Amino acid sequence: MTAQARGAKNQPPAKPLLLALETSGPCGGIALVTPGRCLAEYSLNSPLTHSRRLLAGLQDLLHATGVTLGDLDGLAVSLGPGSFTGLRIGLGTAKGLAMATGLPLLGIPTLDSLAAQLPFTSELICPIIDARKKEVFAALYQRQPGGKLQRITDYLAIAPARLAERLHAPTIFIGDGILAYQDLLYAKLGNTAAFAPTTLCFARAAGIGMLALDQWQAKNFMDPSRAIPLYVRASEAEVNLRKNPEAEIDPGSGTI
Repeated sequence: MTAQARGAKNQPPAKPLLLALETSGPCGGIALVTPGRCLAEYSLNSPLTHSRRLLAGLQDLLHATGVTLGDLDGLAVSLGPGSFTGLRIGLGTAKGLAMATGLPLLGIPTLDSLAAQLPFTSELICPIIDARKKEVFAALYQRQPGGKLQRITDYLAIAPARLAERLHAPTIFIGDGILAYQDLLYAKLGNTAAFAPTTLCFARAAGIGMLALDQWQAKNFMDPSRAIPLYVRASEAEVNLRKNPEAEIDPGSGTI
């Protein structure tokens, strides 16, 4: 948990106050954010599944800050793409809390939050998440005059070599796809490719929350009863079902 939590307790939080969940990858997180400030953040990269640590981490975070669910103004969650199982756990938890409390629900694409972790560059930004099966989830972003970050491609599930073929300008890569494909991308792109440090490889709950603050101000809320993850690519279970419509889906086979 960040040191900010120690000084946050007993101080009335600024408004709006959002609780953010990030479960798209192995490094899950929970954060409390207000405009311009991360009140507290809990992150854990562990072999334990998000279902076994998410609620316990949430209780620890609220206790450390003295914040209650009644103090919150909204719930933000990472929509994906990423681990199919992790996304379902995170969104399911956020939807359950939204329905139980009546708090508005806000969804942030994971690739958007990764790109936002590189604020001071005019070069192309390409977040890449390891999608297994020799593919990455990716999109391209560029800062506009005034500093606003704009996505300029669709969200993709693509082979890294094919992604490199689409790039014709200096590009900064960020995300855990770097761990698997940095050598391949550098071989294809040479010095036009730059790579963010490994400390930025994973999306952060605080980043999800900060992007969600703008969505909250715009009242761009999701209907908890209809919200679904941004998978980008069909799960293995769905692909198998299309091949054999009479087959039953194994609940665990959607994990990537």
